[in-house]
Order: sequence, then C-alpha cells, then structure tokens
Amino acid sequence: MSAAFEQKLEWLSNQGHAPLLKGILHGIEKEGLRVDLQGQLAETDHPVALGSALTHSHITTDYSEALLEFITPVFKQSGEALDFLTDLHHFTYTKLNGELIWSASMPCHLPDESAIPVARFGSSNVGTLKSVYREGLNYRYGKMMQTIAGIHYNFSLPEALWPEYQKFCNNNDRLQDFRSAAYFTLIRNFRRYSWLLLYLFGASPVLSASFMAGKQHDLEELDKDTLYLPYATSLRMSDLGYSNKAQASLNICFNHLATYADSLHQAINTPYGAYEEIGVKVNGSYRQLNTNILQIENEYYSDIRPKRVTHSGEKPLHALKERGVEYIEVRNTDINPMLPLGIDQTQSDFIDLFLITCLLADDSEISDCECERINDNHDLVVTRGREPGLKLQRKDDEIELIQWGYELLEKIQLTANMMDTVDGSTRYSDSITAQRAKLDNPALTPSAQVLAALQQDGISYEQFVLQQSAKHRDTLLGHQLSEQGSQYLAQQAIESVQEQTDIEASDTQDFDQYLAEYLAG
Repeated sequence: MSAAFEQKLEWLSNQGHAPLLKGILHGIEKEGLRVDLQGQLAETDHPVALGSALTHSHITTDYSEALLEFITPVFKQSGEALDFLTDLHHFTYTKLNGELIWSASMPCHLPDESAIPVARFGSSNVGTLKSVYREGLNYRYGKMMQTIAGIHYNFSLPEALWPEYQKFCNNNDRLQDFRSAAYFTLIRNFRRYSWLLLYLFGASPVLSASFMAGKQHDLEELDKDTLYLPYATSLRMSDLGYSNKAQASLNICFNHLATYADSLHQAINTPYGAYEEIGVKVNGSYRQLNTNILQIENEYYSDIRPKRVTHSGEKPLHALKERGVEYIEVRNTDINPMLPLGIDQTQSDFIDLFLITCLLADDSEISDCECERINDNHDLVVTRGREPGLKLQRKDDEIELIQWGYELLEKIQLTANMMDTVDGSTRYSDSITAQRAKLDNPALTPSAQVLAALQQDGISYEQFVLQQSAKHRDTLLGHQLSEQGSQYLAQQAIESVQEQTDIEASDTQDFDQYLAEYLAG
C-alpha cells in the first residue's frame, strides 16, 4: 500500500469528508441448512409459515429445499443488520417445529446425493427457471458442493462521498464510471489481501467424512466421521468447496468493469463440451438452462462480486453495464460455529475497515503473473494458513504470513483511527486489537478454536456442530423479538404466498418459450 493511501486518509480527515463514512450501507445474507435433532439433513418442505421462498424479501432458500437463506435490508449501521439477522433467526425458529439451523459452513452428515432435495419455487415460469438452474448445478458439479453455506457481506460507500472523492482524484469521467472504477480498485486490493480475512475468520478446518465419500482427497482423519487438515483455515474456500474446471479458464482478475462484463458475457454464451453431453431437455425434462460455461451470471464462483440492484426482469450483468457498480458483495466469509449468528460486531467492524482500506489503497492493475500469485496465496492460506513460518508470495519475494499480516494491520489501523474519530469511540481500534491477537497467537483464530474443541472433547465434527446449533437455537430464541418485528415478518410471509399465487396465475407462456426469451434477452 502506497503513500497515496495515507494522503487519501489525510484528505478525508482534514477536509471534513470523513463523517460521510457514517453513511456506509450494509446488508448481510446468511445461509444455513435445516437439520433434524439428530443432525441429519431435513427432508421436510420449506415451512409454509415462513412464506414463499420465491417471493419473500428476507427468508428464502438457496440450492436445496433444506438450505435456508436470510437476507437483511440495507442499513447504515452494521449493528442494525446484525440485529435484523437475529430477528430472522428468532422468527424462523418459532416456525421450524423442532428442527435446527446448522451453525457451520461445511454441511452435516449427508446421505447419498440423490437424497438432497433441490429447492422448489412453485409452478410459475420464474420459479421453474430457478429450479432448472439448480438442476443444472447438480448435473455440473454435484449436489454435495451446493450444501455448503456461507455469509455474504454487502457493502457500499455513501453517494455523497463519490463527487468529493472524484474531485480529489482529479478525475473527469462520468461519476458513474469513476465510481465503478473505484469499486474495482477495492475489488483488486481485496483479492490481493483477502488471504488475511481467511486467516483471521476462516472457520472450516474440518468436515464430515460423508462430504468426501467416494472422492480422492489429501485430508487427514481426525476420527472415522471427521476429516481435517491440521493448519487449515477455510476448507470451504479450498478446491474441496467451490471449484470448477470450466470456470478456471475465465481468468477474471477484475481490472475493469468492461473486461469483467465481457468475460462473463462470453462465458454465458460459449458452449462447453462436457455440458453439451449432459443435454438441456432430455425425455421432456430440463437438466440445465443451457450448455454454456455459465448458465447465468450467478454461476460464476468468486470470493467478491461487483453488484447493482436490478429492475424487474433485468439481468445482473445488464444492470452493471448500463448503470455501473452500486455495491460489492464479499463472499469468502465462513459461518463461525462459535457464534450464534456466525458473525459478530467486531468482525463486521473489521471487514468495514478492510474494505475502506482496499478502496483507498494502490489502484494498480493485476497482471497475469500477479493473478497467479494471488491464487497461490489463497490456496496456501485456506489449507495451511496457521502453519508456523508459512510464507506467501509478495511481488518477487516471499514473506511470512504473520509478518505481512502485521504490516497490513498497521495500515488498516490508520483507517481505524479515522473511523474512531468519526464514531466517537474506540470500537474500530478494538477490532484491530482483536485481530492482532490472532497473529500473536494462532490458537485464537476460529479455525484453531473449532479444531481444539473437537480434540479436547473427543467428538466428531457432526457432534460438535450439532451441540453448537442447539446452543445457538436457545440463545436466539431467548432474544426478544418486538411485537412490531414479529408482525412484520408474519405479514411478509402471508404477502409472499399471495404474491407467488398471483405470479403463477398471470403466466401466459409455456416454459420453453419463456426460457428462450430469457436467454435471448
């Protein structure tokens, strides 16, 4: 990170623009498998009392019918998003009829893949599209991978900051273009340094042996039901989790919105041999939306994405190209099984600091060579991040992870000092202190804590997460949901069911025609 970073911080502080950062917007999306009281994947339908998974604004499903997804509104204070997430958990637990929400990223004991239910969204064309897309994921990657859960952290800078920042940068582009370019600077620096987040917050060093049944792997056996790597931080983010040979050729390193959009557009429109062999509609049933490298944009797996809210019926890539980046979505956050929500305020504060620092840091592009180094560092940290003396690649040299981590925290501390002044507190510096302690002592990292809990108690991964899930259920049910909050979520459930009914009643096309027009649009 260059001197330009400190100049930008000084400009924000001395010119009175730092208070604008109070307007940072936050949203959180969290996934979680429904399981029964024995820790087995739930075979029940998405609870009717939760509303329609197709149309509910805050409670839906992801890949599987059993994979809940909670979506908060956008808030200026991350604490408000965490509070709303707590409300969603409480409300949901009152409707689950004895089931639990699995409180870890790597799934519970899984039956044969065929027993994992794909999410169902009703009979409408849009609902069928969602289901067929998920069937495509099954045929392409298998169902096991799609049961992995995570937390997505949505972040955007306040609109009032952008014109001032553009003036400081002496930039004469359209404001929309400047903002998109600045977000891509953030994204590039995130990719350079996000290994630090994996070290500090990775919480999936172990997994159920059932997840790897019949597959080749290099994991060690903790017990007959549990596989692990001794120094792993996030197996969820390793090639055991979200990896894809077809997508590896895309080589997207996020230098420009235009090249990013063009790369995705090409992938969405380029057939892939292995997927052509699967077929699209076979014996009258759809197996996937198309045979291209990506069925749709969302199939591209990345630890961070540029995003924009779409209009009704609009594709995400079209929205980005037309109106630019509106916010970014951080996707490398594991669910921490030690925490009721899987994330807490200290972690949220640090993520904010990390992202602000990435925005203001060096805006250099990522070369093909650096892109390889970034990927290599990522792979090292997810599988060996706590290994004593582990070295990462920085430019043409190697540097110990711990040393580089301290250097990054020194820079992020400068951002924390500014934010503490704005906030009138020490909360941001406190979040730095908490992370520095993990560099001082790797045993304090979530990945080390999870592994230690299993080893100390002599229990399997499945037993440990089941215990944590029951404990967190009790904590979340003990939370007092306001009458207003309860009524709001209950009304959302009712209205979402009616909205799905209306959508299904209004369909006039058969699905073949609907799909052809959707893919051509």
